[in-house]
This record gives sequence, structure tokens and C-alpha cells, in this order.
Amino acid sequence: MLGAGTAYAGTDGACQSATVQYRIVGADGNVVGADWTSQGGFHAWDTVPGTVEVRLAPHQSVGEGCTYPVSLAEYTTEGPNWFVSGHQTLVDKTTVRLTAADVAGSDDAKHTWQKLIVQPPTCYGQIDLYGDDVSYDGKEGDGHGPAPYEPDNIVTPYHLIAAWNGGDKPCAPEAPESPSQPTPSAPATPTQPGGGAPPSSSPTPPETPQPSTTPPTTSKVPPAPSTPSTPSDSPEPSPSGSKPPLAETGTSAPVGLIAGCAAVVVALGAGFTFTAGRARRSRRG
Repeated sequence: MLGAGTAYAGTDGACQSATVQYRIVGADGNVVGADWTSQGGFHAWDTVPGTVEVRLAPHQSVGEGCTYPVSLAEYTTEGPNWFVSGHQTLVDKTTVRLTAADVAGSDDAKHTWQKLIVQPPTCYGQIDLYGDDVSYDGKEGDGHGPAPYEPDNIVTPYHLIAAWNGGDKPCAPEAPESPSQPTPSAPATPTQPGGGAPPSSSPTPPETPQPSTTPPTTSKVPPAPSTPSTPSDSPEPSPSGSKPPLAETGTSAPVGLIAGCAAVVVALGAGFTFTAGRARRSRRG
């Protein structure tokens, strides 16, 4: 930005731009260098701005609800000043928002002002104070802007208020960290009961029992099985008292038994006839 240090309102409508005052303070809270100033543009700091206090300049009318973002950003560069800074990489950034409560007045000694703090540079670098909340990191999208670059004269951040360039050594590129792989621990060897040696890694299969080639012998030879004898007496069928049994066909019917009984009856009858005839002849004689 040109002219005095200016911040632009973070809301639309009736809010207008406002003038910003700033100063550098040390770790002990004392002012380093010049006191409050609103000198803007490319105002070069002579010392590294580790902590910067900011406020709105006195005698300003700030509307209700109006906020003014102010940012402090640190970059690594390729040289100790702007003309040899080359490619710049955003390292750290912080932003505060000033309101009507941050306007300087008559009781400034009792007032606590907002502070901006970034990492201290360790190599060639640049630190910018500017009046918006954009991250000038070269990325695309809302809230990002082009990174500063010289000799292409990309003069960012926009709305620049003050800046510092310096350093005493080049910035070495950071080596990517390789993820550490966990070291697997070997499984514990199981303890064998009785203090014996652990079993072999390849178990021996159990032996298959072999059949004996010679069958066992005994002094006693069991007797040969005998043919079962046919019973001499066959049970006679018991006649039924009600109805005669039905005739059976086939080999299971008692035909032989019936025929035998008939022969006995015939023989008895012949004997009786013969005896009766002899008796008659004796009486006649």
C-alpha cells in the first residue's frame, strides 16, 4: 500500500479503511527502535521484528462492527535483501483484528495493545507487516495470494505497511523425513515343562503300525462245529376249539404228520378186524 500504514475493513458497508500504528518491542516489553509510527509503504526495519504491537491511530471514527485485519508474515529467501531475495517461501504468519477498542487515546499508558509474533529467522529471510489477512504463499483459492518474488517484481503482500530483509547464511533445503518403521520383535520361545529342549521345528509323523506276518498260534484247537440234530419229537399242533384251522399251502404245511396219523388209524382198524374175525371162528367150532 502507499502512504501511511493502512488496514482495510474486514466487513462491507459503511466501514472505511483505517490508519495503523505499530512498534517493535523486545522480550522484556521495552520498545526497540522508534516508538509508535504510521509510516507506511516499504518502510525498512533495521532490527528483526520479533514482536510487533499494533493499534489504530488516534482521532479516527470507527463504526460499530468494523474490524481491521493486520498480519505479520515470515519468509525464507535466497538473499539478504529484496533485490536478491529470489524465491520466497512462507514460514510463519499471524493475524489480529483491530476494532474501535484499539483506537489510541488519552489513557494509552493503561492500555494493552494487540501483539503479532512470528518465528525468528535462522537464515536469509523477509518479514512483512501488512493490512489484510491473506496468506501470500503462492497457493490457489480464497485466502491465498502470490508469493513475493524478485527479479519478476511480484511485490506482495498487498497493503504493505513495513518490512525487514536480512540474514547471514543461505537457507538449506529441508530433507524430507522418512517415516520410521517399527522393528518387529521376535516371538518368545515357549518354555518346555521339566526344562526339556524345545521340540524340533518339523514334527516327526507317528509311525504306522505294521501288521504281523505270522498269525499267533495256540495249543488248543477249538472243535469243529457239529451239525445240529433234528429233534425226534415235533410238537403236535393244538387243535382249536372253535373253528378248524385253515389249510396251508407251500412247504410249511404239516403234510407228513397228517399222513403218518392216517396210516396209524388204518393199521389199528385192520388189527381190530382181524381179531374180531378170529373170535367168531372160535365160537363156531
